[in-house]
Amino acid sequence: MNVGEICIGRGAPFVLIGGPCVIESESHTLSIATAIAEITQELAIPFIFKASFDKANRTSSQSFRGPGLESGLSILATVKSALGLPILTDVHETHQVTAVAEVADILQIPAFLSRQTDLLRSAGHSGKAVNLKKGQFLAPSDMQHAINKVTETGNSQVIVTERGVSFGYHNLVVDFRSFLQLKSLGAPVVFDVTHSLQRPGGGNGVTTGNAEYIEPLAAAGIATGIDGIFLEIHEDPTNAKSDAQNSLRLDRLKPLLERLVRVEAAIRA
Repeated sequence: MNVGEICIGRGAPFVLIGGPCVIESESHTLSIATAIAEITQELAIPFIFKASFDKANRTSSQSFRGPGLESGLSILATVKSALGLPILTDVHETHQVTAVAEVADILQIPAFLSRQTDLLRSAGHSGKAVNLKKGQFLAPSDMQHAINKVTETGNSQVIVTERGVSFGYHNLVVDFRSFLQLKSLGAPVVFDVTHSLQRPGGGNGVTTGNAEYIEPLAAAGIATGIDGIFLEIHEDPTNAKSDAQNSLRLDRLKPLLERLVRVEAAIRA
């Protein structure tokens, strides 16, 4: 499939989908999008910017959710216009789809909503590409039904993203067989490394995580032949307003991407 000039799948080089978990402010969003774009341009890696205008599934009602639909889309539109980047963001409810489709190039269905039929069909009818996060409670083969809910609308632009499966309380694990099983469903496959390293609800009303495993898991994912890597990136993860403990620090992005390029070149050879 293609998103603008970016090809995802069909043997194309891996794509980076990355950005902060949530929109914190316009200046912060522009700053980090610019920094990531400069790195990916230098390394010739296709880049799709992601950030959420609303985190509707925070552990606590007291946690920061984002600026909301109207303000968030305005900020994403500014990033798109200023930097010429494709945009990915979440939709949580059917009424959001039309407005989000006016700005975003890819509509993302959060993992916990991956079986919501009306939402998937509404996203499909938008005509925009749809990124389906595999639910933490689903087997890879179950995603065929989610894919069908989108493609039955006449929209074949579907990506499937692995983000780990529930493994007891407060833990996720990635079964690397999943990438091959998802590939067999016919859609491009992306590995959401940073969300896979969450420990959902593992803190006192917050989600914790294990960012120290980002680099080896990302490299292992590329070695399986996946089509893209999904990373939450922040210049100061400790003070990030969402997913602080499983985000990649910005200054570690370039070395990681250089490593992933070498891994991909090795497996292609």
